[in-house]
Amino acid sequence: MSKSKMKGFKELTKVGDALRLLLRSIKIPQIECRKVFVEEGIGDVACEKVSSEADIPPFDRSAVDGYAVISSDTLSASVTNPITLRVIGEVKAGVDPKSVPSIRHGEAIIIYTGAPLPSNSDAVVMAEDATYNGGYINVVRQVSKYQNVSKKGEDFSIGKTIIDKGTTIKPWHIGALASAGIKEIKVQNPLKIAILSTGDEIVELKEYDGEKGIVDSTKLMLKALLKADGVHVIDLGVVSDDIDLIVDRIRFGLNIAHGVITTGGTSIGKYDLVVDTVERIEGSKVLFNGVRMRPGKPTSGAIVFGKPVFMLSGFPVASLAGYISFVRPSINYMRGLAEEPMPIIKGKITRRVANVAGVKTYFRVRIYREGANTFIEPLAITASGVLSTLTEANGLLVINEDIEGYDEGDEVEVIAIGPIAGSLNA
Repeated sequence: MSKSKMKGFKELTKVGDALRLLLRSIKIPQIECRKVFVEEGIGDVACEKVSSEADIPPFDRSAVDGYAVISSDTLSASVTNPITLRVIGEVKAGVDPKSVPSIRHGEAIIIYTGAPLPSNSDAVVMAEDATYNGGYINVVRQVSKYQNVSKKGEDFSIGKTIIDKGTTIKPWHIGALASAGIKEIKVQNPLKIAILSTGDEIVELKEYDGEKGIVDSTKLMLKALLKADGVHVIDLGVVSDDIDLIVDRIRFGLNIAHGVITTGGTSIGKYDLVVDTVERIEGSKVLFNGVRMRPGKPTSGAIVFGKPVFMLSGFPVASLAGYISFVRPSINYMRGLAEEPMPIIKGKITRRVANVAGVKTYFRVRIYREGANTFIEPLAITASGVLSTLTEANGLLVINEDIEGYDEGDEVEVIAIGPIAGSLNA
């Protein structure tokens, strides 16, 4: 047993410094790739850059319903000075561009959105800017060259990048890839993270009888966060406060996964064994034991042969802070991903909140709107195990180490994590 138990943390590390230690020590894993149909790639990470193999659109086409014309024929057209053009035909979307007749000065062709532009035509008059009358149209608004026209290759030209390597594939990427005729793409296999809960008092939800023990809600929350971030989760179960059992489970997790998360056992109590346990694993190096943040001060991090071990608090709110601060940035780093921006909302804080000097603090807040004003209501300052403050919260106010706090009425920025109350009536 560590002699430092119940004597406090030897030294607390700043959150930013702790994360830099982790990222400098993590060995980027070789993640295998697989081919998937484009529509199945949503949320996956691209293994390679994908470029267009064709011009999209493949020909000049109309962007509106109207009349294909030679733009110079419409010069000075207005309601008081309509320009009359003879209609010589009609073009629908889907026809062979080679079958579309050309036009000459003084002529027009009825054209529909997506239809190929006739040769010699260089603009489209919108239907509402002309009137049709017995084979002729009267144009009441002039058009400039290529107005209301989608040019060949305007969307994607041959060789233009559609997605870069390391891109998380979004719905609009699916549409862009499909428009370029790309049927399959290579994506990363999911990163594997194993998760272990420790503590004699912890029981799995399926084994809870309503009387004995504490339900392992923290692990279930973390598993959901990992899955939402596209990670394959390996559940290592729950182990009691026994060093040998904890060592065996962590070793097993490191053998089959790219990293391990533990919950519980990271503080300074007699039975908080996880940090000591990790130090006993061959090839391990504890990078930090305790960080300057609240909730989540006991959060610790280690590296075992290049693989991260995230030692998070057993309290749900504290473990969420640890996940946001360390786990998510690390798994993004391992996958070669840029950090995704989180939605930020500005509003006036409804009461004063104070911060501890040199500590990064995560306040749970309720964001709500009254008319045109947005307000930020702090829900709790302590109680890192109170899940109700997360279910009631729709935002997180992060106060950095160099900020003493905020006074009532100050404008603050918060991370939105849920719908904004009153937003429909704003």
